[in-house]
Amino acid sequence: MANGIIGGLAVAGPDAASWDRRNTLTGAVVTRAAACSPAEAERAADAAAAAFPHWSTLPPEQRASCLCAAADRLTEATETLVATAGQELGAAPGWVRFNVDVACAMLRQAASLATEVGERAAPSAAPGMRYALCRRPAGVVLGLAPWNAAVTLAVRAVAAPLALGNTVVLKASELCPKTHETVVLALMRAGLPDGVLNFVTNAPEDAHAVVEALIAHPAVRRVNFTGSTRVGREIAVMAARHLKKCLLELSGKGTMIVLADADLDGAARAAAHGAFFNQGQVCMSTDRIVVEQAVAGAFVDRLRVEAERLRADLAAGAGPLGAVISPEAVTRLRGLIEDAVARGARLVTGGEAVGTAMQPTVLDHVAFGMRLHDEEVFGPVVGVIRVADADEAVTVANDSEFGLAASVFGADLDRARAVAGQIEAGIVHVNGSTVYDDPAMPFGGMKASGYGRFGGHAAVEEFTEVQWRTERDEPAPDRLGR
Repeated sequence: MANGIIGGLAVAGPDAASWDRRNTLTGAVVTRAAACSPAEAERAADAAAAAFPHWSTLPPEQRASCLCAAADRLTEATETLVATAGQELGAAPGWVRFNVDVACAMLRQAASLATEVGERAAPSAAPGMRYALCRRPAGVVLGLAPWNAAVTLAVRAVAAPLALGNTVVLKASELCPKTHETVVLALMRAGLPDGVLNFVTNAPEDAHAVVEALIAHPAVRRVNFTGSTRVGREIAVMAARHLKKCLLELSGKGTMIVLADADLDGAARAAAHGAFFNQGQVCMSTDRIVVEQAVAGAFVDRLRVEAERLRADLAAGAGPLGAVISPEAVTRLRGLIEDAVARGARLVTGGEAVGTAMQPTVLDHVAFGMRLHDEEVFGPVVGVIRVADADEAVTVANDSEFGLAASVFGADLDRARAVAGQIEAGIVHVNGSTVYDDPAMPFGGMKASGYGRFGGHAAVEEFTEVQWRTERDEPAPDRLGR
């Protein structure tokens, strides 16, 4: 059973209401979870508000110590998380362990931010006056975490807010309630006081009402959401209605540019990693590879080899890359492939699927007008787009409503940097996979990929308030003529 957690205590839904997370293939119940209502959501925000005065005034070193201990507790829960995420999501063990490693690094990096709250002197504009800038926690933070990198993104939703003295309500994804509960319990075992971290699970049909109740709660001052642009727009509208600041990390359309002088072997390996890691179910996944025509054929040959090295025995189920999240997702991916082929693309390799196990898939000659050119894929399918030169490559890369992650491969670093600088994306890597993160660096997108930044000092700006304070040696002169 996955329960909500409010004020340190496990809670069920009203009248012990629950719902079942089922295996999408067999229909077997994987997890039974509490069906919390808006009333429980409001109680969770109340508990966070009650815990805020104590937590926010603790010495920063104590908050940092809790987060470092949380990394240790999360490491201890690794095998439980591997088993649980495997059942709920079909996630490969290697992917879950990678998630845990990244999440632990996030917790330790967030701990280093704890000292960023407090007072700092600032230059004064007038004699006899002193200025100070007082940075303080924002209050209660609502975190909305997705399923695809369940451990990493649940931790990311709470780590920096907690380090900076906020209290948190985390709403679980309906696709992995037990995985998210396991993360929360591991963090609580690190010594978080009751109410500092609260947790809400809900039945899928109640998601809108629960989220709306949490955003509307007067104590909630920040909202962070990671997920689709479609849902992100709804979150942004709700938050705007209540004047709540949002951090939104939304859909992506990761584009890799391969210039004519690139190391084609290295580029092909990076493309396979970016396109197929966790079956392509990563916001940073490589969806499009834009290649200069002079080397396109040679690159596609190398990419086919890399993709076929990752093929699974479909009769045995999902391979080392894990499973696609649902049969419906596989149907959508097949539709992308069929549309591209019908409009002139060539299927280089892959496309086969049994249940939720799908082979890595490469299509060549993808072009404008194909769904694969425009839509976020979120599966193990990548399209190659051939262009005449670097200028056209930049035009194609920017011809997208999304702008999260991109990469550029080229031997001439000055030229590759110049191309990278023209790409409209929050993250651009030179000679590296689109799938890469560092907890100390700002992470977020442009355009329909959202706004705001997780990671590094950028998180301080997102989850704190700044108060300008002045002091005078003597009272201000009377300027009213009295």
